[in-house]
Amino acid sequence: MQLKHKQDFWSGIMFVTIGAAFALGSSKYSMGTAARMGPGYFPFWLGVCLAILGAVVAIGALASKAQEVEVEKFDWRITFVVIGSVALCGIVLNYLGVYASVFLLVFLSSFASHQFSWKVAVANGLFLVLFVWLAFIKGLGLIFPLWPSFLGS
Repeated sequence: MQLKHKQDFWSGIMFVTIGAAFALGSSKYSMGTAARMGPGYFPFWLGVCLAILGAVVAIGALASKAQEVEVEKFDWRITFVVIGSVALCGIVLNYLGVYASVFLLVFLSSFASHQFSWKVAVANGLFLVLFVWLAFIKGLGLIFPLWPSFLGS
């Protein structure tokens, strides 16, 4: 067997590692049964599924019909932009509210794209603000500050 699609292979190994870590970490909690799930049930099976998916991807990269692909040089700028955007969102959430912080998260993380477009970034930001409102505020009933705290609402 020859490693042809290095990108898929290393992605699969990463998924196997993360999935196994979640499965092992969640085994410390009560599992319960499918009818009465304990706190470890969902993360355990999610980790197992992720590890299986990663193994399938990694093995597929070894197939003879796999496309020959090399791993590109790692771009640290993209990593810092995405992680920085997520960290900033977490820091400003209580001050700016969900709407502004989610929009800021999406807009700033869009700078990590090589095909950045202002219109697409704004449209994605507005769409995800609407999605967060529908899924988490209306759907699940979670309580977050929606507007900036300095507005007094």
